[in-house]
Amino acid sequence: MNISVAQINYHVGNFELNSKLIIDAIHRAKKEGSDLVLFSELSLTGYPPHDLLEHKDFIESCNKYIDIIAAECTGISAIIGAPTINTGDTGKKLFNSAIVLSGGKISATINKGLLPTYDIFDEYRYFEPAKSFKTITIKNLRIAVTICEDLWDEQEFDPEFSPNRMYSISPMDELAGEKPDLILNLSASPFSANRNKMKNKVFKDKASKHKLPLIVCNQVGGNTELIFEGGSMVINSSGEIYDTLNLFEPDFRTYKLEDIKGTKSESDLREDNRIARIYDALVLGTGDYFSKMNFNSAILGLSGGIDSAVSLAIASEALGKERVRVLLLPSMYSSQHSIDDAIALADKLGIKWDIINIADSYYQTCRSLEPLFSDKSEDVTEENIQARIRAVFLMAVSNKFGNILINTSNKSEAAVGYGTLYGDMAGGLSILGDVYKTDVYKLAEYINRHDEIIPGNTISKAPSAELKPGQRDSDSLPDYNILDSILYQYIELQKPLNEISGEGISHKLVLKVIGLINTNEYKRYQSPPILRISSKAFGLGRRMPLVARYQLT
Repeated sequence: MNISVAQINYHVGNFELNSKLIIDAIHRAKKEGSDLVLFSELSLTGYPPHDLLEHKDFIESCNKYIDIIAAECTGISAIIGAPTINTGDTGKKLFNSAIVLSGGKISATINKGLLPTYDIFDEYRYFEPAKSFKTITIKNLRIAVTICEDLWDEQEFDPEFSPNRMYSISPMDELAGEKPDLILNLSASPFSANRNKMKNKVFKDKASKHKLPLIVCNQVGGNTELIFEGGSMVINSSGEIYDTLNLFEPDFRTYKLEDIKGTKSESDLREDNRIARIYDALVLGTGDYFSKMNFNSAILGLSGGIDSAVSLAIASEALGKERVRVLLLPSMYSSQHSIDDAIALADKLGIKWDIINIADSYYQTCRSLEPLFSDKSEDVTEENIQARIRAVFLMAVSNKFGNILINTSNKSEAAVGYGTLYGDMAGGLSILGDVYKTDVYKLAEYINRHDEIIPGNTISKAPSAELKPGQRDSDSLPDYNILDSILYQYIELQKPLNEISGEGISHKLVLKVIGLINTNEYKRYQSPPILRISSKAFGLGRRMPLVARYQLT
């Protein structure tokens, strides 16, 4: 039996495009002599469709295009992902389904049993879980078809909090009773820089446990905050990776099942450069955000600092230099070397730049406010005025020329509120909003791996917002190595306050940092979409109450 894996970049809700991509893959699989072609979870709609699933006409369009695709499945079978209607008397209106197409029609429908409701997932909001599981037969082979989470049943909660497994049933254990010859998995598993090995282990363990070959088809591409890395894989019955499709790009491969059943044909090696994967993910996420939103060009404020430099390099790689422009917006506090570094970077990348000094606008604003502020001393207000004036100029150019403003804040700053609402927190997309400051520096080094793109001075100088004389980030924040360690333990690892530890970390400092995280939640509610590269990004996957009082001790 020949099986093709179609790793495709889908566009949520774009049925015409998605069905064309699916049909093109079916035609290619036919030419390559394939008996079956496998697609990813909710491939017809794109993942995740969110509340579009609540619209009747959206589901009707699904059904229409399923019939169009089915008509192409003569002499070949295909398994696509799509929502289907629950015709039962109880439960949610829809199932998350794998639809088997052959002979020009639907020959079987398999519904997803395990519906994740953690992190960025909220599938039980829309779907009814399957209660029973049956194999299908294609070319005299009994196949266990699973949908993404159906193979993740052995996840546990925090064992110190609860030893219970997350799910009470195992779809694959039930399917194993029918003695299948093969496991297929339709997946929509988003990228997370620190979960690559764990993801591989889940699939390898399943294949090894059941002594069956496993083929996983994962989605690729960016859909708003989420980035899907692809990396679809074929695993033999010994639990060894037989082959892996490309990361961060569409791919298509055809396999002979007899070969997969054999011994491992190539080494179980995957690209393990974490920073390289983050960079590729951000480039893909940025490019897809602009292309799928039909945004033509971008603008950002280039300060000479590390965050705007890395953001510009990624945007230039994702969109092309001709689709990006920058404004340099120095004030009376900006250093000449920052201006020079910004110009050097823009010139190196071939990016159009303009310079507007904001000093006059700042002084005029202060004069206008003087009657109100006459008895008040200067404080953070005057710093924020500068940031908001910069946003005014950036948004003016954005409006006039149709450039989408890229936000350049990083995760460390967003966590502790080190940013100005309606100032440097403005933007249509945050490229670095899920990247800690220490990793921003590593990204800069990666960008410079072959040639100095980002000026060395930008990387080596002490970070500063340059909003007052001699200002340094370290005036109000701990060293970023220390800060990021606290943030990672609290946000990603969700450690209790008294368990957060490490070099340079004191109980008093932990209290201060967590206090800043909690009191600045309202700012993050107003942030632009943040490209997700971690297991716990601000936004969709981290839902904290805004009006709450819970003091950690």
